Amino acid sequence: MMSKIKFIEAEFYDANADKRAIRWRLERFLKVRRAPERGIVPPDPDAPSDLLRWESDLALVELGREVEGRIDRRAGRVVETRAALAGLSHLKYEDLKALKVLRNGAELIRIRSEQQADEIAAGIHENMPWMAPATDFLWKSMRRSFRNGDAGFRLPPVLLDGPPGIGKSMWARQLSTALGVPRCGVEATAEQASFSIVGAQRGWASALPGRPLTTILKHLIANPVVVVDEVEKAGTANSTKGTSFGLTEGLLSLLEPSSAISWQCPYYQVGFDMSWISWVLTSNTLATLPAPLLSRLEVMRLPAIPVAELTDFARREGMRRGLTQSSVEAVVETLDIAGRGAELNLRHVTRMLTRGEAMEVAGIRH
Repeated sequence: MMSKIKFIEAEFYDANADKRAIRWRLERFLKVRRAPERGIVPPDPDAPSDLLRWESDLALVELGREVEGRIDRRAGRVVETRAALAGLSHLKYEDLKALKVLRNGAELIRIRSEQQADEIAAGIHENMPWMAPATDFLWKSMRRSFRNGDAGFRLPPVLLDGPPGIGKSMWARQLSTALGVPRCGVEATAEQASFSIVGAQRGWASALPGRPLTTILKHLIANPVVVVDEVEKAGTANSTKGTSFGLTEGLLSLLEPSSAISWQCPYYQVGFDMSWISWVLTSNTLATLPAPLLSRLEVMRLPAIPVAELTDFARREGMRRGLTQSSVEAVVETLDIAGRGAELNLRHVTRMLTRGEAMEVAGIRH
């Protein structure tokens, strides 16, 4: 179920059409004033058919180049004022064209019922039971959203903190799939991660809108899931003029609902309602994360995956990949043995299953 919101803080103004309309009104006003000087008799109000004669006679009234020039300049000034008030007059043609998809607003995906909330949470928990704290938080948020009658669903900003390879990003992917909303991911370790989130105004080395806004423009859905992986490893971007900009500083205004609702994009220099985004951040440690960022997040501390749950995952994933029963059981046995002396994670399981697939393919060929 969808609802629609006004996503951009601007009006799409057709300057050319408005200028033509203004010129026509001004020209008509002057022609009506000058008609008696040309011996043209106004229409008889009791004779509707006389209106046709009146319009034909007005069309013959000439104003002269000088007057027409003044009309054109006055219409141009009116149009410039109206365009500035619309909020998009500063944009180049290509940028304005990119934003015109928002003329009719953007959609929001909502939770249709408590039953839907239960089914989504149950499905994610069945696949990833070790993520129970995060899934329980999601479940309660979905039920609350339905009971409140929210126009769309947004998961309160959450930080999934835990050891590598437990499926934090996978959980976010399952969330977006289950909700039926688009997802975009940003690796905080990338050099330009801050620009990937918020975008950059012209003057920076790579001036572009941020990935969350680009995702919304592509799908016209205002409540995507945005995943920021390994946020504790975020670096600092530097402009060509030496100005520094950090990822966590850029995130603060987007994570705060009161500022996100009218967030100013550095690239487009226009306000957008980014308050419906579901933010999922991941980390392996909280030690280096600043307090202002943590204060805006629901922090979920997640443990390593027990071997028993890893083996269950291996069986489900092996069946999904179409592996034979013997290959799947070989992986499970290897996990059971290896797990007695080392901490395993989903990456180990994935590599084992991939090797199993390769061996089965090689066996078929021979």
